[in-house]
Amino acid sequence: MNKAVLPAGMPVTVKGQVTIPKQVRDRLGLKPGDRVAFETDEQGRVSLRKAEAEAPPDIDRFRRLMGCATELKGMTTDEIMLLLRGEREDL
Repeated sequence: MNKAVLPAGMPVTVKGQVTIPKQVRDRLGLKPGDRVAFETDEQGRVSLRKAEAEAPPDIDRFRRLMGCATELKGMTTDEIMLLLRGEREDL
């Protein structure tokens, strides 16, 4: 059952931001810092849902590098960036 919470709508800021009405935030269980996903259909209707939680970043590749700057000696910036992105495993 679709029900318009604020039929008159909400203003869009110059940055493209819109306040999500409290009734909608409560219904979706949204809290500050949560992410939302937007989906559109062929008629141009947009639905809003709470986004799935993102997987935590791969911290291990950063922990490997903590306190080991001497082990990076001789590596180029590009090689270090590949290592940090997890695209190089030979450290």
